[in-house]
Amino acid sequence: MAHNLTETAVGAVVVAAAAGFLIFASSSVGFSTKSGGYELNASFRSADGVAVGTDVRMAGVKVGTVTALALDPESFRANMQFSMRDDLKIPEDSGVQISQEGLLGGTFVEVVPGGSEFAMEQGGEFIDTQGSVSLISLLLKFVAGSEQ
Repeated sequence: MAHNLTETAVGAVVVAAAAGFLIFASSSVGFSTKSGGYELNASFRSADGVAVGTDVRMAGVKVGTVTALALDPESFRANMQFSMRDDLKIPEDSGVQISQEGLLGGTFVEVVPGGSEFAMEQGGEFIDTQGSVSLISLLLKFVAGSEQ
């Protein structure tokens, strides 16, 4: 009888620990039951490394998440939609670029704030965009340039 009670207690501790890890993982990844924020759009020549769920950051702080990414069949550009925090009023002349955390780091979307006194509204679109830069192409250009 004591053996069964011990197994039950250990099993309960394992289940509680697993639930704790799941809650921690979902909060650190950005899953959340709260909704809100407003949607903004941008169009990029290249969106390499970006997927739905990618962080949108400003000054290194997460301020949103990529919610949709699709190819425009007419312009052949990557159209991106992302959700921004409600408490941030992004100036309408702000820019957005795809950045990397380092040589081996992940990719994120960076908002570069402008100086306008007018804020972007729901569904607004960034005009100033800069797509991702391939490090392989840069290295190939550097190697090719040094041989000439």
